[in-house]
Amino acid sequence: MLVLGPIGFAAPWLLAALIALPVLWLILRAMPPAPRRVAFPGVALLLGLADRVPVARRTPWWLLLLRLAAIAALILAFAGPVWKPVLQVPASGPLLVVLDAGWAAAPDWAGRQGRAERALAEAAAQGRPAALLLADGRADPGPLVLAPADTLLAGLRAAQPVSWATTYPDEPDALLADMPDGPLATLWIADGLDHPGRAALLAALAARGPVTVVPPSRPLRMLGLVEGEAPALMLAATGEAAGQDAPAILAIGPDPQGVSRELARLAPGAATGAGGITTRPVAIDLPPELRNRITRFQVEGDSHAGAVVLADDRVRRRKVGLVGDADRQAEGQQLLSPLHYLRRALAPGADLVEGGLGDVLDTAPDVVILVDQVEMAEAGELADWVEAGGLLIRFAGPRMAGFDRLIDEPLLPVILRQGGRDIGGALSWGDPRGLAPFAGDGIFAGLTAPADVAVRAQLMAQPAPELAGRTIAALSDNTPLITRDRRGEGQIVLVHVTANAEWSNLPLSGLFVEMLDRLVATARLTETAERADDREQPFWTPQTVLDGFGRAAPAEDLAPVPAADLAQGPGPGRPAGIYAAGERRVALNAGGGPVALAEWSGARVERRAETPGRDLKGWLLAAAALILVLDSLGSAAVARGGRVAAALLLGALLLVPPPAAWAQQGGGAQQGQGAQPADGEAAINPELIRAADEVALAYVLTGDEAVDEVSQEGLTGLSLALRQRTSVEPGRPVAIDLDRDDLAVLTLLYWPVTEDQPAPSPQAYLRLNHFLRSGGMILFDTRDGDLAGVGGPDMSAALRRLAAPLEVPPLAPIPEDHVLTRTFYLLDAFPGRWQGNPVWIEAPPAGAAAAEGVPFRQLNDGVSPVLIGGNSWAEAWAIDANGYPVYPIGRGWEGERQRELAFRFGINVVMYVLTGNYKSDQVHVPALLDRLRVEEELGP
Repeated sequence: MLVLGPIGFAAPWLLAALIALPVLWLILRAMPPAPRRVAFPGVALLLGLADRVPVARRTPWWLLLLRLAAIAALILAFAGPVWKPVLQVPASGPLLVVLDAGWAAAPDWAGRQGRAERALAEAAAQGRPAALLLADGRADPGPLVLAPADTLLAGLRAAQPVSWATTYPDEPDALLADMPDGPLATLWIADGLDHPGRAALLAALAARGPVTVVPPSRPLRMLGLVEGEAPALMLAATGEAAGQDAPAILAIGPDPQGVSRELARLAPGAATGAGGITTRPVAIDLPPELRNRITRFQVEGDSHAGAVVLADDRVRRRKVGLVGDADRQAEGQQLLSPLHYLRRALAPGADLVEGGLGDVLDTAPDVVILVDQVEMAEAGELADWVEAGGLLIRFAGPRMAGFDRLIDEPLLPVILRQGGRDIGGALSWGDPRGLAPFAGDGIFAGLTAPADVAVRAQLMAQPAPELAGRTIAALSDNTPLITRDRRGEGQIVLVHVTANAEWSNLPLSGLFVEMLDRLVATARLTETAERADDREQPFWTPQTVLDGFGRAAPAEDLAPVPAADLAQGPGPGRPAGIYAAGERRVALNAGGGPVALAEWSGARVERRAETPGRDLKGWLLAAAALILVLDSLGSAAVARGGRVAAALLLGALLLVPPPAAWAQQGGGAQQGQGAQPADGEAAINPELIRAADEVALAYVLTGDEAVDEVSQEGLTGLSLALRQRTSVEPGRPVAIDLDRDDLAVLTLLYWPVTEDQPAPSPQAYLRLNHFLRSGGMILFDTRDGDLAGVGGPDMSAALRRLAAPLEVPPLAPIPEDHVLTRTFYLLDAFPGRWQGNPVWIEAPPAGAAAAEGVPFRQLNDGVSPVLIGGNSWAEAWAIDANGYPVYPIGRGWEGERQRELAFRFGINVVMYVLTGNYKSDQVHVPALLDRLRVEEELGP
C-alpha cells in the first residue's frame, strides 16, 4: 500500500494513468475539429454580421476541466484509496501470535480470540507458517515450533483466560531458539498491563522482526482488599479520568433462603490518579449480620477475576457478646476489670455487645464470651445456640475455681478440677510457667509467645484420653492453657486463666489480642469432626477457585499449596480462590497487587478505532458520476449557446451539498438527535425515517458500549446475509433508545438482556405494548446459553424484570411444526454462538391440532410478539468492517456449520416477521387443491 499523507492506495500502480491527463486535454481541446479554411470572395459581404446561435470552434476550458476531473476521479477510485489506513505488517515470513491470557485479558476475550484467529487465517491463506504463544504460564512452552497456521486454530479457540496475571517465559532467547533465520512478524494481543519478563520478550521479538501490538479496547477495573483494623476495598482502573463516575461494588452472598444474590451496593470514594492508574477507596460499612453473609465483592458490570474479591476471615466482622460482672466504677479500678481487656483487644475487629446472657443472645451474636460465670439461668438457651453453630469462649476466674459443682458444669470442653492450681504463689512449689510453642498446624500457628509471658494460676483439667486432642495451647509443663471441644455445629473454648492480669500477664501482651482474633475468626465454623485429620496437613488446600472470568467453581485436581508459595499470590498451580489450612481460611484475590501500564517502545501499536480505515472508492465514483452529469448539462448548454445560463447552472449545482454521510460509522450507537420530545412523547429520529424506507433491523441500546457494539455488528452481518440470499435488502441497523424513539415504523426489535440494564420508562412500555399489538416482534437474547459456562451469569432475573410490564402471551418452546422452522430454510435447531438451549415463542392455542389432509397445525393467526432465547445470536452474526466474523464459534467445520445455522435462523425470523403465516398457508396449498379436486369429481 502506498501512503500519501492521510490517504493510502491499495493499487497505487493505477495512479500512473494520471500521466495521460495532459494528452487527454489536448485531444479534447481539439474536439470538435477545427473547420477547413476555404477562400471565397463573397464572404466579404457577411462581414459585420453576428450569429445569434454561434457554434463553438473549440471545447470551453471549464468543460474540459470537468471531463478531466471525472477521469481523474475514476482513476483514483480504482486505485483503492483509503482515508487514514492502517499499515499492516508485511505479509511475508513466519508469524508469531502472542496472546496474553491472564485475568486482565478476560473482559474482551472473545474479541482477542477473533483478532488472533483472523491473523492465523490470513497466514494460512498466504502459506505462511505460524506459532502461538499462550502467555498463561501453565506449562513450559519450550522452544517454539512453526506449524501450518490453520492447525493452531483449534488450540486458540479452546484457550481460556486464567485467574492469575499474564505470565511470560523466563528466557526469551531459549523460546526463539528453533525459529528459522530471517524476519519474524509478531502479533502481540496484550492486556495493557506490565508483567515480569514483558520488556525482555519485547526486545527479543523486536530484534527478529516487526512487532504489532493490539492493546485492550476498553478500560480495565481491578478490585483489591486493603487489610487493617478496618478492612476496606480499593478500586483501581486504567484509562479513566479522576472525575469519571465509578461503578458500584456489589456485595454478593446467600439470602435467608440460601440463594446467592446481591445483598448490598457499596459506593467508591474520591479518586486519585498516578501513572495512568486511578484508585478509589471503598469502605465496607455494613451491619455485621449482613457482612458475615457476604462471600464475594464484585465490580458492577465487570466479569473477570481481577474485579472480584473473595471474602475470607479478614473481611467478616463478627458480633461478639460480652457477659461478665460490671466494671468497678471507682477511679483507677478499670484495669482490674476483665471486660476492659476484652474490649481493648476485640473492639478494632469486631462489634461488641454487652449485657446479661439473655440480652446478648437476643442480638444473635457470632461469639459469646463468658467471664468467670457459673450456674447461668439461660444455660439451656445457650446450649441450643452453641449446637446451632455459635462459638462460646469462657474465661476462668475465682468464682469458677471455688464452685463446688464444677465437675458437673455442662458447657465446658473438658472436666475441671475444683480449686485450681497456684503456681507462683507464696505456698507454691515452683515458679510461674511460660507458654509452650504453638503447634504448626493449630489455630495459633505462626504466633510466637513472648518470653516474659507467665501464668501464676490456672484451672486444671481432669486427665482423660481426649484431653490432648482438645488442648490448643499449653504451658511449658504441658498443662492445658486453652482447650476446645465441638458441640453440634458450634464449639466451646475455655481459657484456663482470667481475662485480666490477676492470674497471668497474658492479657497485658500483644499475644492476647492475636489469640483472641484467631479464636473469633473461627466463629460459625461448619467443618465436621470427620475432617479433623485434614487440619494436620502443613499445606493450604484449595476449596473454591475462580476462573479468568471470575466465576467460582469447586477445586478439582489441584494439589495443596505450600505456605511459602501461597504468600506469592495467585499463579500457575494456585489460582485465585479460597484456601484452607486447618481451620483457617484465606482468599487469594487476583486484582489486589500493584499494577502498571505497559509501554511498547519499538513496536507498532494498533488502535482499534483505526483498524478499518475509511474506503474512499465509493465517494470518488459518486463524485465522478456527478461530474459527468454536470458535463452533460454543460454540453447541452453550450450547444444552445447559453454560456451565461450554463455558468449559472454550474454554480448552482456545485453549491448543492453532497449526500449526507453516515451519521455514525458504527451503525448509530449515538443517533442524530431529532426534535426534542415533550414529556412522554417519542422523539423524531432521522434514523427511524431511514429505517422505514429501507426496512432496517433495529436493536435496543442497553447502556453497555460493548453489548451495543455486538448488537450493531450482529445485525449488520444479518442484514448482509439477507441482501445476499433473499429479496429483502435491509439498510444499516438502527439503535433504539426506548425512552426516546418511536417504534411505529419498526417490525423487528433485537433486545439483548444485561444484568444492570435500567428498565425503560412507563411511557416507553406503553409504546412497546402498542408495538407488540401492532404486529411487531421483540427478540429477547439473554446471551447466557453457553453450556460450558462462558456465557456468564444467569440472566433470567434480569429478563423477568425488564419484560414484566409487557403484554407477553403464554410461551412455549418452538414446536417442530411451527412456521418459523420453514419460512425460508428448513430448521430443526436455532443455534447462535451457543446451542442446545430452548427458544420460546407464543404458545399454540389449547387444543390446536392439524386438520385432516393438512400437514401442519394452524398455531397462530399472526406473528408471535416475542421470541426469547439465550444463544447469543448477535455474536454469531457479527462481522467486522472487512466482513470477517468477530467471534469464534466451536471448532473447525462444526463451528462454521453452527454459524451458518445461526444465519439461517436469523433469516427465518426476519421472513417470519415480514410474512407472518404466509409460508404456512403455502404449505397447505397442495392439500387444499386435493380437496377441491375431490369436490369437483363428486359434483353437486
